[in-house]
Amino acid sequence: MNEAVWMPVAEKEIGITRFPAGQSNPRITQYHENTNVRGYDDKVAWCSSFANWCMQQAGISGTGSALARSWLEWGMPLQQPRPGCVVVVTREDPKGWKGHVGFYLRSDAEFVYLLGGNQLEQVREHFYPLADVLGYRWPTGQAL
Repeated sequence: MNEAVWMPVAEKEIGITRFPAGQSNPRITQYHENTNVRGYDDKVAWCSSFANWCMQQAGISGTGSALARSWLEWGMPLQQPRPGCVVVVTREDPKGWKGHVGFYLRSDAEFVYLLGGNQLEQVREHFYPLADVLGYRWPTGQAL
């Protein structure tokens, strides 16, 4: 099985946390650098910025967007998840614009477990209802 080369990058960031009001974590600001929210602080949603940053560090182009659902048009779709694949989940309205993005770790009968940014305001593992998954994606040109 081919390793998702961006996962070691993401794993090294575990524990990066949003700072309290009046402060901003410069690392999270760095995640925004190659997205459409360049220059913003850690108070804006940063899950997609984190995913973009991880991909860039691994030499792979991301979406360049801070919108989680932008990943639904990126790479190629997967019918079944594989370790490290990009997972997009809905927030609130499945047909709306809000979402969340992270990297697949595992799933069970109820939940999908992701490593991602802005999960309870930090880079960490967290779970989401399996029914909220909108798609699994893999970078074009990366062997499956």
